[in-house]
Amino acid sequence: MIGTIPAVAHAARTNSISFAYLAATPRGRRSIGLRAARSERALASGLRRDRLTLLRAWRLPSWIALTPDKLSLADEAQLNTQLAVLLTRHVPLVEALEVVKTVVSKQTRPVVERLHELVGGGASFSDACAQVGVFDSVAVAVYQAAERTGDLGGASQRLAEASRRRLAVRGKAATLLAYPLVVMSISTCVIIALLTLVVPQIGEAMASLPGEIPWYTSVIVGTGVGMRDNWLVALSIAGGLLVLAILLRKPLLKFLAGTAHRLPVFKDVLLAQESARFFAVLAAMTSAGVPLTDGLGVAVQTVNIPRLRAQLNRLRTKLVEGGTFLHLIDHVTMLPIATRRLLIAAERAGDLDTAFASLSEDLANDVDTKTQRLLALLEPALIVGMFLIIGSIVLAILIPLLTLPNQVGL
Repeated sequence: MIGTIPAVAHAARTNSISFAYLAATPRGRRSIGLRAARSERALASGLRRDRLTLLRAWRLPSWIALTPDKLSLADEAQLNTQLAVLLTRHVPLVEALEVVKTVVSKQTRPVVERLHELVGGGASFSDACAQVGVFDSVAVAVYQAAERTGDLGGASQRLAEASRRRLAVRGKAATLLAYPLVVMSISTCVIIALLTLVVPQIGEAMASLPGEIPWYTSVIVGTGVGMRDNWLVALSIAGGLLVLAILLRKPLLKFLAGTAHRLPVFKDVLLAQESARFFAVLAAMTSAGVPLTDGLGVAVQTVNIPRLRAQLNRLRTKLVEGGTFLHLIDHVTMLPIATRRLLIAAERAGDLDTAFASLSEDLANDVDTKTQRLLALLEPALIVGMFLIIGSIVLAILIPLLTLPNQVGL
């Protein structure tokens, strides 16, 4: 079933049409907006639920997509949290989805409306999630297993916890990346202002003085004068590089990630982050009754470190071939030995579900600690780097001024 999900998801997305609409409110006013629906009739039905009367609709080009290709982690956490609260209190699923529509983002509301429509028409929740096409294979597999055991509320709670942990890990990674980007942006602005506004004026003043200007000062002054006099060309080059970086962002990010995986300090943070995400997904799936081999097959897809992913895929293959988790986990050398020993002990005790959840939480805390340490190292390193660049420009100007009295014989 999991293998058919991408095709179903693609078909569901292609059935969604984007509309611009003109509608009337109960007070007779006009309302203009954008909304996704399967047809104009479905659009009118959705607007009626919001107490709007469709007056006219315009179908937008297919490249304008108003529904997300993938459910965001924030919406996934909100949806599953609300479902868990309501379903564990025996609220019918159809009514629970009505409530869920009010807590997700505006972009995701058409997705929940479609879920409500499918479930109301007799489809199972997992099939409805597969048909709308924005849920990943992890969530659909967990919902399928939960429906077999009759614990959809509990499965939603576990998925909500996994989403919140992944959000926390992502937030820490964003913090780690944001700090150097802010410092580099400020440094770049200071350097550009220094080169284009200050250096040319000082260079012109030095040109009228006796004595020879050092070559490195001439290079700095020439660069500043060239940027000032050809600011439009410089701006075009900078804009072109920015557009190129945006177009090539995927290979560029892949290259940067591959480089970071090999750096001594960064690789430990990234390994903890990937491991926390892997165990969070695996805990959610195994707790819902998904077999370990199936859970591994889906959870491995969340791992972006090539070597770790290869070792986990080999572990799953050996399990399918009849191997035992107890002996095979020791060959996943990318995982710390303490993690492997804990999993071996949990397998012997028959409590792998709890071990996966515990490891996910512990590794998320480990990411927090290692991120703080890395930021503590990055801060002085970035300050030193900024000082070296700006200081070099300042010294290239100051040295000739300081040596000028000797050159004129004063």
